[in-house]
Amino acid sequence: MHYTCPVCGFPDLDDPPRAENGGGSYEICRSCGFEFGVTDDDLGITYEEWRERWIAAGRPWNGITIGPPSGWDPEAQLRKLLETGK
Repeated sequence: MHYTCPVCGFPDLDDPPRAENGGGSYEICRSCGFEFGVTDDDLGITYEEWRERWIAAGRPWNGITIGPPSGWDPEAQLRKLLETGK
């Protein structure tokens, strides 16, 4: 099962961003670079703030060890997230 990043809409997270108990997964979204449980809990950056930074930077791929999947379209994934919430 895959999960959607609530920051950028990337549909291929391995874990849910937040556990049932509310804690972050510590997974880093390969698309936008948000680390759940660190970027938000430790650094105090909201999803919206990080999204704005990612957009302002040109929506770069942040997967350090792996390139973007074939057909990766950051604008389309973000549009879907903002339209549907997932």
